[in-house]
Amino acid sequence: MSDVYEQMIARQHEMSKSQLKIANYLIDHQETAPFLTASKLAKNAEVGEATVVRFAFFLDYKGYPDLQRHMQAALQRKWTSAEVFASTTERGDSPEDTIREVLADDMNNLSTTLQQIDVEQFQGAIDDIVNAKRIYIIAYRSAMSVGLFLEFYLDLVLQNTEMLRSADGVSEHLIDIKEDDLVIAFGFSRYTKRTVEVLKSVKQKNAKTLVITDHMLSPLVPYGDRKLLAATEINSFIDSFSAPQSIVSALITAVTRSQHEKVEKRLESLEELWDAFDVFHK
Repeated sequence: MSDVYEQMIARQHEMSKSQLKIANYLIDHQETAPFLTASKLAKNAEVGEATVVRFAFFLDYKGYPDLQRHMQAALQRKWTSAEVFASTTERGDSPEDTIREVLADDMNNLSTTLQQIDVEQFQGAIDDIVNAKRIYIIAYRSAMSVGLFLEFYLDLVLQNTEMLRSADGVSEHLIDIKEDDLVIAFGFSRYTKRTVEVLKSVKQKNAKTLVITDHMLSPLVPYGDRKLLAATEINSFIDSFSAPQSIVSALITAVTRSQHEKVEKRLESLEELWDAFDVFHK
């Protein structure tokens, strides 16, 4: 039995009745419980959601996502999307139940991310973006959606940002990368092997790196000069990108505010161009 469950057993005598319900449920459902959100675990264990959050802190974890990740690591294998889907899906849930559950999970992820954000790391990320000669974005599979949003706005105002869309051609793009360049990599469980490989290669060239991922146990973390963590847990086989998207929005906003005069002139020029080409509906 792994340390996380041994700790639950060892500290049972200190637990309240509600905490015992949670511990017993987690121990009895070690194959499926690690993939439940706090709200779903609370429902299944018949306790309040706040009790689940406090339970994680009681066990000396940084929050429920931290406890959850350690329980997932205890399984010692990667679950397939089909397995996660089967373990988190209940027949008979109505659309109303689903939307309330998913939006609640998103709010929890945003709250968790706000609590764990490292302000110094965030400020350092802003400085690295502003000072970078070239910015490269690595975001594969579903994470591509967040990467594209970041690329669009950074390149709009800074004119030096490129998202590497082709995994096969990434080596050609990064062959001339220098120390004054920055690579921003997105990776969330299940992490793509190519993202880790690219980061390894980039670090060998001494380029700066910013990693946006979901946990300190992420395989991307060792290769990030800066790390920003975003909670992505949702009671589904997909990831919740509400928190990563908010971090990206915050990065864009902070960068443009720090370069106020430059960005204002750039946007004024763009407005003239957009008017000339009749870009927006009037």
